[in-house]
Amino acid sequence: MGGVVSHFEITTVLSASPSQVFDACLDVEAHTRSMASSRERAVGGNTRGRLAVGEMVTFQARHFGVTWQLTARITSWNPPHSFVDEQEAGPFQYWRHVHHFEPHGQGDTLMTDVIDFASPLGPLGRLADVTVLNWYMPRLVRSRNAYLAATL
Repeated sequence: MGGVVSHFEITTVLSASPSQVFDACLDVEAHTRSMASSRERAVGGNTRGRLAVGEMVTFQARHFGVTWQLTARITSWNPPHSFVDEQEAGPFQYWRHVHHFEPHGQGDTLMTDVIDFASPLGPLGRLADVTVLNWYMPRLVRSRNAYLAATL
C-alpha cells in the first residue's frame, strides 16, 4: 500500500474466553446487530453465521447520510488468537483490521483491534481521514466492542 495510511488500536477487556470472543467477532449477525445505529446489514457473500478463512461478506450501512458497501475477506486465521479481515471492495483505498485475543485475568479476554485504512482521492481523501475518519472510525469500533461486552 503506497501513500499515507491512518492507524489506530483499541483494547477492550471482555468477560468471556478468547475462543468465545473470537467466534463472536466472526459472527455476521452479531456484527450487524452491533452496528444497528448505521442500519448495517449483510447483503452479499456469507450473510449468516460465522465467517472462516477465505470467506467474505458484503456489508451495507449508512454513514454521513450516504449508503456504503464494503466487502471484506478473512485473509488470516489463527483460532482463537487472531484473524485479519481486509477490504476487497468498498469505500476505502485500503482497509485492514487485525483482531487479537489473549487471556486476561480469570476467564476474561483482552481484545486488541489494530486498524489501518486510507481513503481514496489522494489529498482530498487524506483530508477526510484527518478531519473526520480518524475520530469516527475508532468511535464505531468502540461502539461495536461495547455491544460485544454487553452480550458476552
